[in-house]
Amino acid sequence: MVSMARPSTQSGSAAAGGAQGDGARVPLFGVAAGLDPDGVERLGKLAAERRVVARGALLFRQGDPLGALYEVHAGFFKSCVSDEQGRSQVTGFHLSGELLGLDALGSGQHGADAQALEDSVVCVMPFEPLNELLRDFASLQHEFHRLMSREITRDQSMMLVLGTLNAEGRIAAFLLDLTQRLQARGFSATALVLRMTREEIGSYLGLQLETVSRTFSKLQRDGVLEIRRNRELELRHPEALQRLVQGTGR
Repeated sequence: MVSMARPSTQSGSAAAGGAQGDGARVPLFGVAAGLDPDGVERLGKLAAERRVVARGALLFRQGDPLGALYEVHAGFFKSCVSDEQGRSQVTGFHLSGELLGLDALGSGQHGADAQALEDSVVCVMPFEPLNELLRDFASLQHEFHRLMSREITRDQSMMLVLGTLNAEGRIAAFLLDLTQRLQARGFSATALVLRMTREEIGSYLGLQLETVSRTFSKLQRDGVLEIRRNRELELRHPEALQRLVQGTGR
């Protein structure tokens, strides 16, 4: 989706990752307070495998069987679904610390492609050992379910956005959601570098490319945000974006 300058990214990853003393990185859902230390240690060992995914490459394809869940260690991904006619739609963006593969938990098959938007690294968690680990440690299972619930709630909120807001409101909701997720990981709440194209944003929000470009330009003219080198954004008035989401104007 969006990334910060490299120094901020490194510090944010450290905050979100929760490295153990032996250097093993614990996935984000395993670093909450009150979790069983033995369970956290086993989770760190389970997620020890790192996989490099080059920009534009697929981590998994729509229809692939569920073999593992993946935490984004570095980089950004988009999820995308295609129909029988070859038409494609972006269904989500995923940043450092977030899980990929949750879409396959119900059916056992991935419902979307996961494609890297930049050179990325994921931590691989084989599903069957992970499932066994969650059964053995109730606190870890509870935290994992809490994460899943948060993802479902966010998806439902975005569906409401797509069904009720105009173009400015959709762009505003997209930027606010993105910055809130980044801020939760220690990044800036106002400075962003977009890793997706305007066309991908439009696909996700149900807008034409021209509408996305026109809306960004209008928000810049109105002083709500500043765009530098096409993809670097500075949110100058987040409260104005919030009013657009609420339908009360600027």
